Amino acid sequence: MLPRHNARLHPIFHLSPDRQSPRRETMEGAKEGDAAAMLRGQAEIWRYMLGFADSMALNCAVELRIADIIHSHGGHRVTLAQIARSIEGSPSPYLPYLSRVMRLLVRRNIFSVHRPSDGGDPLYGLTDLSRWLVRDSEMNLVPMVIMQNHPVQLAPWHCLGQCVREGGIAFQKAHGVEMWEFAGDNPKLNKMFNDAMACTAKIIMKAVLEVYGDGVGLVGSVVDVGGGTGGVIAEIVRAYPHIRGINFDLPHVVATAPAYDGVEHMGGSMFEAIPTADAVFLKWVLHDWGDEDCVKILKNCRKSIASSDQKPGKLIIVDVVLHDRGDGGGSGDLFEDIGVTFDLLMMAHQSGGKERTEAEWKVLLEQGGFPRYNIIKIQALPSIIEAFPQ
Repeated sequence: MLPRHNARLHPIFHLSPDRQSPRRETMEGAKEGDAAAMLRGQAEIWRYMLGFADSMALNCAVELRIADIIHSHGGHRVTLAQIARSIEGSPSPYLPYLSRVMRLLVRRNIFSVHRPSDGGDPLYGLTDLSRWLVRDSEMNLVPMVIMQNHPVQLAPWHCLGQCVREGGIAFQKAHGVEMWEFAGDNPKLNKMFNDAMACTAKIIMKAVLEVYGDGVGLVGSVVDVGGGTGGVIAEIVRAYPHIRGINFDLPHVVATAPAYDGVEHMGGSMFEAIPTADAVFLKWVLHDWGDEDCVKILKNCRKSIASSDQKPGKLIIVDVVLHDRGDGGGSGDLFEDIGVTFDLLMMAHQSGGKERTEAEWKVLLEQGGFPRYNIIKIQALPSIIEAFPQ
């Protein structure tokens, strides 16, 4: 029998088994739950820490044109040896390395694999992801993959902590100049950037034109501000031949632009003046700039819009609209997480650029002279923001 003082120190020993059990299970369950949560947390940190490997493996696939090789064989059931034999500029590719890269890409569902029951060689195929990596496709993301994984574009990411500590521009900290100046002095990078913008423009414009249908929302003349080499405005004019299109960008950009029917190329600065038109089009422009610069651009857009009672003009912005929520929950939007990532991309590459919530867009538009606006969700990463000067 236990001494009486032990009974006072450990009263739980005098509880019935039914009353002891719940307390013990609760404490042990909590410990087990904490341990499991910590283990999951550790695994997640490893996953995020090594997330760059996914980008590098993806870039490797693009560099080696693996999706194109599989596509040329019908899109499925291609052996590793067949892929290797088709890699350009390499008479003897190292199969063990290729196998390891493909293993990761299969786990990420970028490629599929079929393992024959007879023990034959694994057979690789395309998936819904890798079809976006086929260069012959009218719409693909190859140029964007190449640009985002270029060493020049990756270097500023290493400066984010420095920017948090002291402010400034990450790209400038990494390269000594801002991105636009760097691109202006480096034709190869400038072409890489223009190609990336052109490939995403095709994808986004398909979604935009689906919204406008018969072109009711695009009448008269349209000036594409920051239109690059003119691919976007050319798509608009091709869809609606009655529209007069103006492609407006920096002189060194439009200098390399090809000729398009119904499109006039004009060089200049959107911070000084914008050509007059019935509608001003801004695709992925304002997210490159801070609020003060955006207001300047919007005010110049307001001045350039030819508007009357019979023919009201408008501003058409195609940009990301972030969901206004501070927690980690999702809204169900397929691209919501990508939008948040793009916000950091702007921090890494641009001069004060950022993605914005609807509330932030509303403030900018009002300050820029556009008191009314309408947001239209499209089947792409950004949304359409129609804004009206009256």
